[in-house]
Amino acid sequence: MTEKQQTQQNKKLVVVIAAIAATGGLLFGFDTGVISGAIPFFQKAFGIDNSWVEIITTAGLVGAVIGAMFSGRIADIVGRKKVILVSAVIFAIGAVWSGAAPSPVMLVLARLFLGIAIGVSSFAVPLYIAEISPTKTRGTLVSMFQLLITIGIMVSYLSDSAFAVPDGHPDFTTVWRPMFYVGVIPAVIMFVGMLFLPETPRWLISKGHEDKCREVLQKVEEPALVEEVISKMKEDIESDKKNKVNWTLIFKKWLRVPLIIAIGIMFVQQFTGINTIIYYSPKIFLMSGFADAQAAVWASVSVGVVNVAFTILSLFMIDKLGRRKLYFIGLTGLVVALAAMGTCFALQATLGESIKWLTISLIWVYIAFFAISLGPLGWLIISEVFPLSVRGIGSSIGALSNWLFNGIVAFTFFKIVKGLTMEGSSIILNGEDLGNPAGAFFLYALVGILGLVWGYFYIPETKNVTLEKIEEEWRKGTKPKDINK
Repeated sequence: MTEKQQTQQNKKLVVVIAAIAATGGLLFGFDTGVISGAIPFFQKAFGIDNSWVEIITTAGLVGAVIGAMFSGRIADIVGRKKVILVSAVIFAIGAVWSGAAPSPVMLVLARLFLGIAIGVSSFAVPLYIAEISPTKTRGTLVSMFQLLITIGIMVSYLSDSAFAVPDGHPDFTTVWRPMFYVGVIPAVIMFVGMLFLPETPRWLISKGHEDKCREVLQKVEEPALVEEVISKMKEDIESDKKNKVNWTLIFKKWLRVPLIIAIGIMFVQQFTGINTIIYYSPKIFLMSGFADAQAAVWASVSVGVVNVAFTILSLFMIDKLGRRKLYFIGLTGLVVALAAMGTCFALQATLGESIKWLTISLIWVYIAFFAISLGPLGWLIISEVFPLSVRGIGSSIGALSNWLFNGIVAFTFFKIVKGLTMEGSSIILNGEDLGNPAGAFFLYALVGILGLVWGYFYIPETKNVTLEKIEEEWRKGTKPKDINK
């Protein structure tokens, strides 16, 4: 086999490996989105208010924080592959537990347990893909994780809509159970698939398994670069040993900037409100005038479709346009869409029936800009900016921040809606005062504007820059905006 043929074969294999690993993203997305369609049904079944809905939704995010908090160090010790396999088992058990929950308290515990797997996969899967991918295609392949998240969300919406029934149907209070059970299927697929995948070469060589590292690299890297990559990784590891590197390095002065980047980009990603749309879109659509829960769930399906379509587009853009350009294009679009949504709800009395169509159109715009920018960039950048010795811990901190901020947003959405509702503008549905989300959307738009200013100074351009080169730039004190100049 010629070197060119070997390179082509390796490229195909890397895509297969990344696709199987990225199934963790599908699970992540499914279990994030499935709660959305289930809310109107279990809320009626248990007779609970929006405060309980926030607690049940947030429980999964608290679990994700726990998973992200403890799995980083474990992944550095036992390997990325084993951690992902364990998360698949937790996903399966959590799905069954959620569907069988006999009370709101048990559903909270089930979602908390399942959230641990979401937190683990949120950092372990992109980390695995980043470490097993060739430099030239790393951005595209890591972004497959975000693509699978969006596909998982869409699948959860489709699954929810398949089980959804109109108000007054005899099964209205039970259809939410099979919505959760479906999550077992992708969990089994990921577990079986990961059994056949290799450990990452970077982790293998860090544990002294050079032969195994070379064996994996020969399958995934360009043949001419294998020895060069091994040599560079060995140099970095030796340098770390001489400096007595341990996990506390993450708090050293020269790594302060990547730490700010990892936490900051997740703050902007979450506090521009993405998961209020993902978790509560049926509720938002009901506020805008959709007839019932079934209609609102079906409207949410369109959001999932737009999310997938534009995430696919981002795969072709992220390694061509680069990280910084996509960040600013996407975030600007988000701010405009959020401001427009806030305006629509503020003028609801004037707009009348047309508000529901304006709302769904603006949510499509919002999702499209998020999907090409903050969606994939958050996970890609935290997998790139940390050196090998603390990449597991660093990525874990990034994922932990994501879920912490996500939880705050999910837990406070209805509270912010009520708190920022102007007198006389509340939306009343079936006798329930839902408030008005205009103020919440304006607040998220303000965060987006602040994110544009922060991003100018802190978002690095890592396109076509090796992970080892990025580490060198931090050691030299290079400013994020000057990397790759």
